[in-house]
Amino acid sequence: MRKTAIVTGASSGIGAATARRLAAEGFNVVLAARRRERLDALAREITESVPGAGKVVPFTLDVTSQESVDALAAAVGACHVLVNNAGGALGLDSVATADLEDWRSMYESNVIGLVRVTKAMLPKLVESGAGHVVNITSLAGHVAYEGGGGYNAAKYAAYAVNEVLRLELVAEPVRVTEIAPGLVKTEEFSLVRFHGDEEKAAKPYEGVPEPLVADDVADCVAWAVTRPPHVNIDRIDVQPRVQAAPHKLHRE
Repeated sequence: MRKTAIVTGASSGIGAATARRLAAEGFNVVLAARRRERLDALAREITESVPGAGKVVPFTLDVTSQESVDALAAAVGACHVLVNNAGGALGLDSVATADLEDWRSMYESNVIGLVRVTKAMLPKLVESGAGHVVNITSLAGHVAYEGGGGYNAAKYAAYAVNEVLRLELVAEPVRVTEIAPGLVKTEEFSLVRFHGDEEKAAKPYEGVPEPLVADDVADCVAWAVTRPPHVNIDRIDVQPRVQAAPHKLHRE
């Protein structure tokens, strides 16, 4: 019997790459995100190009809406793996000049959204007998850097939720894994962070010979969820070789 994985934020970047990889690993995959047209295109792509792919189901989801998350929980039968990937960064302002709406938005998606979806899917994960929650956080959730205040705060909170969840589920058949990437170059992360300013969005990657790409993070997800059920990978920190910390990069 195929296992079913739900991936939030699946319309692009790490989420899309993770969906492709889990399909290749033999999972049925629920693609959950707001932009349905992208999900439909990704579902067709996976179905047509991934040998032996199981069911690939697009589902329009807004993790900041309880009604939307409830609809997902009602529509999905079994759930063995939940990948909480929806979220992101907004701005690079100091605390003194913080845009509080950006902070609120980051907290809603990266923290409250993560909890909302996890809470809704936990009964199905427990019922599966071998559930797994994978939370995509960031090295920004472990090391602070100037200008990262809002994103640091949100990802530190996500890290705390991850740690508490593992403690609270220790008697249940559910594993909990955090994957904390460093610099990952995707088509949208930096562009969204800088509100569509392409020049600003390009700067974090300037001179970096080989940043991570979405497939590198998807590889970590796939490895963690395919370990034997008694093996829990608590946390994977992954960054390009030329990165020593969120604020320390070798640039050529």
